[in-house]
Amino acid sequence: MIQKDMNKEENEFFEKPIKLPVEDSIDLHTFSPKDIPEVLKSYLEECYEVGLKEVRIIHGKGMGVQREIVRKVLCQHTLVENFFQAPPQAGGWGATIAILKEK
Repeated sequence: MIQKDMNKEENEFFEKPIKLPVEDSIDLHTFSPKDIPEVLKSYLEECYEVGLKEVRIIHGKGMGVQREIVRKVLCQHTLVENFFQAPPQAGGWGATIAILKEK
């Protein structure tokens, strides 16, 4: 009976969304490439809502797969005014800076 109750509590915990603070950068290393478009779109919308104008998207250097996914999303997203490779001190070709439109 105790085990059943613990599983119920665990299920209730995981069903509730966890609200994280929106920061001016996101690290995509932990996400699968197939999940990146949706994660990035949601992130950009949250950044826009809290008034961030510039964000850094860390995709890593590697083979460039994640970088291409990120840049494709940025090209198509209506909230993105411009984007460019991060300067060396902010990640260089392992990160992209996106400039969001004004609210």
